[in-house]
Amino acid sequence: MSNPNIVNVTQIYGQTNYLTPANTSTLVLIANTSGSGNVFKVNQIVAANTSNAAANATVLLYNSGAVTSGNLVVTSSSNAFAVASNISVPAYASLIVVDKTTATYLLEDRAFIVQSGTNSAITFSVSYEQLSS
Repeated sequence: MSNPNIVNVTQIYGQTNYLTPANTSTLVLIANTSGSGNVFKVNQIVAANTSNAAANATVLLYNSGAVTSGNLVVTSSSNAFAVASNISVPAYASLIVVDKTTATYLLEDRAFIVQSGTNSAITFSVSYEQLSS
């Protein structure tokens, strides 16, 4: 597993992803796959409730989970760490889970996973910088 020296970064790409889970399953919001040679600086994760009723939002950080093309294979549930756990988001409101003051680095073989407590109620967004050397 690589952890590039970010002092010697040669490329920085700004990225934004959006995901609205159609059901209450956990889904990958952002993954830094093993062997990517990248570090992701996650600047913002927002959970926006687009429904007319409160809905719960969960954001987990998977540490050392195997991630491939949007599907997560977890070798142990002990690899999951809650960033926001089952927090009620009021109707038509947003929850800022991560922002620039709490930015985090996502190393290889790690992922942010999200879950909505209500089908199609929460839209998750993530803004990050993909750093490579």
